[in-house]
Amino acid sequence: MTKKELFQTLRERFSEFLKARGIENDTVSISCRALSPEEAIGKTERRDFPILTGKDIMIQAEYHGCYGQAFTDSPATYTGSLDEILTLDLENDPHGRGIFVATMNAVMCSAGLCRDTVHCRTDGPELCAKDMLQYLRANYPHVKKIGLVGYQPALLEMLSRSEYHVRVLDLNPANVGQTRYGVLVEDGVTDRQAVIDYADLILCTGSTLCNGTIINFLDLPKEVVFFGITAAGAAPLLGLKRACFADQYS
Repeated sequence: MTKKELFQTLRERFSEFLKARGIENDTVSISCRALSPEEAIGKTERRDFPILTGKDIMIQAEYHGCYGQAFTDSPATYTGSLDEILTLDLENDPHGRGIFVATMNAVMCSAGLCRDTVHCRTDGPELCAKDMLQYLRANYPHVKKIGLVGYQPALLEMLSRSEYHVRVLDLNPANVGQTRYGVLVEDGVTDRQAVIDYADLILCTGSTLCNGTIINFLDLPKEVVFFGITAAGAAPLLGLKRACFADQYS
């Protein structure tokens, strides 16, 4: 699947969902704004989350009292209706893509079709890592090797100290080539296939949806589980497996 095909499919399925609910012409405004790091993740002891180092920015949409967030490297402020959201250029405009994803998360949450659309804060990421370990043990008892896509420090430290063997991919040059928690951070482009081939299970950040690299982790001949808030709304529309525990810590 190409990036163009991915976003075309996602737009079409979200549009069909809106029509089925009779809200495609809903005039309720949706406001998106970039959140400060403290608003997004709180005051954490760990200071190497991408949102704290300036790599990722979080935007937030509100729809009928429900919030949807998305990580993006192209934040923007926007107010518009649902039918206007559907016209945004998802393939070529990262600003529009982030707005669409955050909005979709808020609307799908409002409909009760997804949850965990607001990032956990303060000690939430550490608790999330513990819950993820229990999730992996319960659902994938035979998995030994995990490919972590996206530098999420709490998850990486947890995996490095667990019974699993882990390799991690990232696109941030400041991380690639560095050893973090005893694990070499590998290049998300040049080392991607090697890590995919190595792993029994891919644990992939949903933020790949906003930068379009999610297409590299769809339809693989092995299990892929997306973590985090960004892919919350897309997961049911695209049939993706997702694990997130953010609502437990809100």
